[in-house]
Amino acid sequence: MSVPVPTDVGTGPPAGVAVQVVPMRRRHLRSVLRIEGRVCPRPWSLGLYLSELAAGTDRHYVVARGAGGVVGYGGLMVAVGEGHVTTLAVDPAWQRRRVGTRLLHALASEGRSRGLTSITLEVRMENAAAQSLYRRFGFAPAGVRRGYYAETGEDALIMWAHGVDGQEYKSRLDAIAEHLAAPAGGEEQG
Repeated sequence: MSVPVPTDVGTGPPAGVAVQVVPMRRRHLRSVLRIEGRVCPRPWSLGLYLSELAAGTDRHYVVARGAGGVVGYGGLMVAVGEGHVTTLAVDPAWQRRRVGTRLLHALASEGRSRGLTSITLEVRMENAAAQSLYRRFGFAPAGVRRGYYAETGEDALIMWAHGVDGQEYKSRLDAIAEHLAAPAGGEEQG
């Protein structure tokens, strides 16, 4: 599964618009699929999202809502004490407005609350903006999946964050939460 966070930047949300991260529900899927179609060369289907939402407690999907609609989404799969970020995407018009940071913070926090020791993800080798975001959350390169993205033949960088259950990682998440609570000053990654 992929973690698409494209680097193109839209005009962004109006100043002062709050973004809230909430659990993904079926009612959000139309908006999720609209964003998916804009940012993914090979978008997930409605059926795939429905099966992920029905998978039970080993899945956790969230959406970011702003200005009355879904502006981003992300998912976490849990297995044997580890997590896998299955998807993370932000509407291009809302990129560089901390939406991706909020989504990844929600997923990592969920992982901590479930006692996960590590979280992994794949990201396109060319997506430097997404890799920068993931590094802020303690993800480090661990390998490459050659030709992982079948639609383009592009390689995926495998990244891992270890020690998610430890105090050092909690401090990292607390610092990110503090940064998110501060007023936005200009554009930024995530």
